[in-house]
Amino acid sequence: MTLPLFFFYVFSTIAVISALMVISSRNPVHSVLFLILCFVNSAGIFMLAGAEFLALILIVVYVGAVAVLFLFVVMMLDVDFAGLRHGMLQYAPIGVIVGLILLVELLLVAGGFAIAPDIASSSVVPINPGIDNTRALGQVLYTRYVFVFQGAGAVLLVAMIGAIVLTLRHKQGVKRQDAGVQANRRVEDAMEVVKVKSGEGLRG
Repeated sequence: MTLPLFFFYVFSTIAVISALMVISSRNPVHSVLFLILCFVNSAGIFMLAGAEFLALILIVVYVGAVAVLFLFVVMMLDVDFAGLRHGMLQYAPIGVIVGLILLVELLLVAGGFAIAPDIASSSVVPINPGIDNTRALGQVLYTRYVFVFQGAGAVLLVAMIGAIVLTLRHKQGVKRQDAGVQANRRVEDAMEVVKVKSGEGLRG
């Protein structure tokens, strides 16, 4: 067994175990920590495959931003997970349908590799072997697939706004700022000039 193959088995085993712990842990904080561990091991597998750009993106974006942000959100917000799980069974048929669709897609991908093993080597876009894969990926994304890339960014932006709107909760009795009122506030409304006679001072 060669050294890269040994590290591949180590990374893949830890990634699969941590992925199972993400969905089986009762504590959401532990789930996020196992998710970070899964991302780190997946990045190691990408490095072994020679895709250093995907490995760094996985570490910088997902571990450094998404997973840590989710961890802070779970720890700082008082999320009622029992209330979130209430009524989850009524969405079970939709979840089963989505799971079956994903399973069929995975089987089609695996079947494609079994039927045509050389399909991965037949690239639609010719890649210059003289440059690294990060530069080659950037040239493909920002030239041939620039509109698809921008569309994916727009979809992620809409998803982020939708998540903020769905999780925004207004509590009763909490003072909130109104930017319009603050901007239109006059000096006369915010300050009162009082003339005090000498030696008298202010009386409460």
